[in-house]
Amino acid sequence: MEISSIPSFPAFASGFALLYLLAYFAVFRSWSPKHRPEASSCFISLFHGTPAAIMAASATSSIASPRFAAPNTPFEATVLEFSIAYFLVDLLHYVAFFPGDYLFIAHHLATLFVFVTCRYLVRHGAYAILGLLALAEVTSLCQNVWTLAGLRRYDSALAKRVYDYLSGPFYAFYTIVRGFFGPVFVYKMGVFYMGGEADRVIPMWVSVSWMVVVVMAISVSVLWVFNLWVEMYLERFGRANEKKKKEN
Repeated sequence: MEISSIPSFPAFASGFALLYLLAYFAVFRSWSPKHRPEASSCFISLFHGTPAAIMAASATSSIASPRFAAPNTPFEATVLEFSIAYFLVDLLHYVAFFPGDYLFIAHHLATLFVFVTCRYLVRHGAYAILGLLALAEVTSLCQNVWTLAGLRRYDSALAKRVYDYLSGPFYAFYTIVRGFFGPVFVYKMGVFYMGGEADRVIPMWVSVSWMVVVVMAISVSVLWVFNLWVEMYLERFGRANEKKKKEN
């Protein structure tokens, strides 16, 4: 049976929905109602991020002559459906528990637009989209562990140690990926798409939309991690001042 004939999306969506319910009602049942939804979101992200990064990297590296406008392979289509299912379930999570978090809701809607148009509308360009997916999700495992530890850092000494230990390395890793490798890849995409080389198979309005979504996503990511660096510096600078005052 070919990969393309497997009804991947319904199976993936059902799987992520079940994982979310398992996390909410079993794995994190002892956590406070305030943190259970976000922890459950991290839980399904653990099952999406690293597998998606590995599959996306595998799909793109297996192409002999990679091009940003190449037809999607069956495996690339499956990886896209895997991520569409995850982002849809996580979007429902935000709508249900954090309806006022417009930034994340907009991010998920924009991401779904890119994946859905690539998978079902133009059926070309998965090499570009999955390249970005691999870069976006390569930091996912570290980010989710850091987030889960952060949720419990005021209740657990172990969680606080994990959070403090991971913060610096995670910020550095995230900064390198989103602040350097991401922009370089996006620049190559922009040169290709804006040059009209994909117009025969990917309408200009689609490629322009992709570029707008991607540039905005990277910009927000860089701003987010910059703010984390500032917060960490101020927090540690404050601790150092308090220690000096006590010593004096």
